[in-house]
Amino acid sequence: MTTQVQDRSFVKSPESQDLVETSAKLIYFSSVSGYTHRFAEKLGFDDGYMARLPLITREPTLYAREPFVLMLPTYGAGKGPGVVPKQVIKFLNVKNNRELIQGVIAAGNTNFYDAYCLAGDIISAKTNVPLMYRFELMGTPTDVTKVREGLDAFWQQHSLNKN
Repeated sequence: MTTQVQDRSFVKSPESQDLVETSAKLIYFSSVSGYTHRFAEKLGFDDGYMARLPLITREPTLYAREPFVLMLPTYGAGKGPGVVPKQVIKFLNVKNNRELIQGVIAAGNTNFYDAYCLAGDIISAKTNVPLMYRFELMGTPTDVTKVREGLDAFWQQHSLNKN
């Protein structure tokens, strides 16, 4: 026999959770492997330019105050549910964050074949923003240069369009 819980008041909506505000232009998630984090560090941006989503899902997620690009890895060899990290789903369940996302950068493993960087494809499609770049694992020096230069050009164009 199963019992259904009638009172769901203990379930918090994303907007009613504790949120940590950020004005970062690059928001990223990295698992305990740290691959995406190491790639982000190699970009060499100043403090405040980047913000990392919490590793533990039950910790408060970020609340974007400014437009941003999201960088994330693909999970689970690209198979079935769990391709997009739960921490990223929690972050994008906040309406404001979905409204401010401007693009996606995806990390993956070419051993996943067709599922290489699939999480980026999924987020790009669901949020209707471009998948700006894909890189493998920690990326190459060429990847770092292309992402750095691409983000610089993107934000320069974004500021021109804003004025």
